[in-house]
Amino acid sequence: METLERLNQLSSLMDLEPAEETGCPKISTGVKSPRKKESINISQAVMPGGKRIRLLKTLLTSACERNCYYCPFRAGRDFRRATFTPDEMAQTFIGLHRSGIAQGIFLSSGIAGGSVRTQDQMIATAEILRLKLGYRGYLHLKLMPGVEHAQVERAMQLADRVSVNLEAPNVQRLERLAPRKTFIEELLQPLRWVEEYRRNQPGHLGWNGHWPSTTTQFVVGAAGESDLELLKTTEYLHHKLGLRRAYFSAFRPIPDTPLENLPAESPQREFRLYQASFLLRDYGFSLEDLPFDPSSNLPYHTDPKMAWAQTHLASQPVEINRADREALLRIPGIGPHSVKAILTARRTKSFLNLEDLNRIGINPSRAAPFILLNGKRPIRQLSLW
Repeated sequence: METLERLNQLSSLMDLEPAEETGCPKISTGVKSPRKKESINISQAVMPGGKRIRLLKTLLTSACERNCYYCPFRAGRDFRRATFTPDEMAQTFIGLHRSGIAQGIFLSSGIAGGSVRTQDQMIATAEILRLKLGYRGYLHLKLMPGVEHAQVERAMQLADRVSVNLEAPNVQRLERLAPRKTFIEELLQPLRWVEEYRRNQPGHLGWNGHWPSTTTQFVVGAAGESDLELLKTTEYLHHKLGLRRAYFSAFRPIPDTPLENLPAESPQREFRLYQASFLLRDYGFSLEDLPFDPSSNLPYHTDPKMAWAQTHLASQPVEINRADREALLRIPGIGPHSVKAILTARRTKSFLNLEDLNRIGINPSRAAPFILLNGKRPIRQLSLW
């Protein structure tokens, strides 16, 4: 296969793997090869600081010796495979980068020849990019199940972000998705090594002067897991292992896999899990604060922050002019940036009405039922419904 055809094949199913806090639609960039026009899949990605870049998400190889029940690349599935050598991948990407088509790369892989060999190939690709081709842009490296400690260390020295897909929240659920993987030793342990290294080694050893961030991904709805199970593991990862973000991928059945007859999971469930995970990460919420139903799942009809406020704040509204940061973060419609704006504005004035909140960039419609302004409930237009 020609280079661009292979790259298109390897990147075409990478929308199954969210990365880089992207909520933007995938865009397609046409690239002409000598014989025909190929379409290279480029994702619009958002960096932790808010900068947007064009990100190539690709595999080094779609060959895989593992048999994960949900995965399109699983061993034995009948479809056309493609592979790049480290030098081929590095040279191909740097060409896209220098032409302005891709600004960063997310590199994952099927497992071929064992996890250690596969990780070596991925690290070799990163070394060629950084050390031989002088690439200084964004690089996200996936850590393979069963990666060795020294390989984790080297990946951290080369990448801006590293990640391990836990896929399930615990040992029992993983057995239903990927019976040849071990949850603690192969998947969770590399994330623990990353955090230990960040705590014990100076950050200037990283290629750009600091250590990479970490993420993981869960497959939602294929193993019978509850939202509570997923968020319990997510809370642990955020608070104990310094995880930057957990991604939740609503299960979609893939033909010619053992789970092909399972129904697809609702995207609404995925959305509620994201909302709850942000409450755990950024808003000071704990698992005990979240509104789980008797089956240990989040409600579909309302977001978890609103559900909490309706129970706790409707009769005990928060005084905007005196509340501390933690209390302000509990108010629907008010996030970390809004809290910062409120605290800054309070140094010179008091908030007397909803228009005062509007003036500092806050839409008060969601917050109004749960706040006081100088001891009074704000005057607001009530909904007809």
